[in-house]
Amino acid sequence: MYQKILVPLDGSPSAEHVLPFARALVAKLPLAVELLGVVDTVELARGLATVERFYMNTLVTDETRRIGEYLAGVKKEFSDLSVTTAVAEGHAAELIIAKAAAEKNTLIAMATHGRSGLKRFLLGSVAEKVLRGAANPLLLVRSSEEAKAAGAALLKSIVVPLDGSELAESVLPTVVELAQSLDLKIILLRAYAVPYGAYTAGEGFYDPVNLEAFQARLREETVDYLERKTAELKRKGSEKVSYVAREGLGADEILKIAGAMPDSLIAMCSHGYSGVKRWVLGSVTETVVRHSHNPVLVVRAGI
Repeated sequence: MYQKILVPLDGSPSAEHVLPFARALVAKLPLAVELLGVVDTVELARGLATVERFYMNTLVTDETRRIGEYLAGVKKEFSDLSVTTAVAEGHAAELIIAKAAAEKNTLIAMATHGRSGLKRFLLGSVAEKVLRGAANPLLLVRSSEEAKAAGAALLKSIVVPLDGSELAESVLPTVVELAQSLDLKIILLRAYAVPYGAYTAGEGFYDPVNLEAFQARLREETVDYLERKTAELKRKGSEKVSYVAREGLGADEILKIAGAMPDSLIAMCSHGYSGVKRWVLGSVTETVVRHSHNPVLVVRAGI
C-alpha cells in the first residue's frame, strides 16, 4: 500500500480541489503528504519580453518564495498530520514524475481542470503528461465550479470495472486494501454487449431468437464471472462486495453507474509498460479518465 501522497499544486483554486481527497486518505491511512510547487522557468520566460529576461534570476527567486509561502498556508489545513512542502525549479510534469518515481510507494494526487476533465489536457499540459508518463499510481480529481477545496471528501464506495482480463483484475489487491482501510463498499462492474460482427457475420445472426439467446448467454457468462470474483474478495476479508452486470458499452456504463453514486471512487488499471502512453484513442480507461465526474484511481499494471 502507499506510504506517501504527492500533491502538485500550482496555486489555482481548481488545483486545490484534490485536497479534500488527500485529507480523506490520510485521515485513515498512515500516509505522509508532500505538497509540491514548481517554478516552471520555461513558462516564466515565455511571458517576458527579451529585456525583462535579464532579471530572470530575480523573478525565479521571487516566484520560489511566493510558492513556498502559498504551500505553507495549505500545509496548515492538514492539522496533526505528517506534511512537508517542496518547491522545485524545472518542467512541472518531469519533476512530478521524477519525484514520485524516486519513492515507489508514492501516490500522485492531482486535479484535472475545466468542464471536460482531461479533454482540455491533450495539448501538452502537465496533468496529461503525468498521466501518460508516470509509473506511480495516480488519483485524478475533476475540478468544477461546484467542487470544494476545504474539509475532507466523503467516500462510500469503489467502483471497479472488470472485463475478465488479468490486466483489469490487477487493480483488485489495491482495491481490497483501500476498501478495508477506508470502510468502503466494493462494486464490481462488468459491461457486456453483442459484438457488431454478430449482426453481420453470417446467415442466422439476424434471427431475433438467435440474437436473444446470444444476449442471454453473454449475460449469464458475465454474471457467473462477477459472482466468482465477488466470492474471491469475500474470502479475502472484504464483506461489503456487490456487483453490477450491465448491457452496453464499457465506458458508457462505467460513467453511468459511478455517476449515479457521487461519493464513489473509480479504480482502474492502465495498460502496459508506460502508464497510458500506449492507450489507443477511444479505449475504455482513457474515456473514463477524460469524462468522469468521479475521482479516478489509475493503477499501473505490474507495479
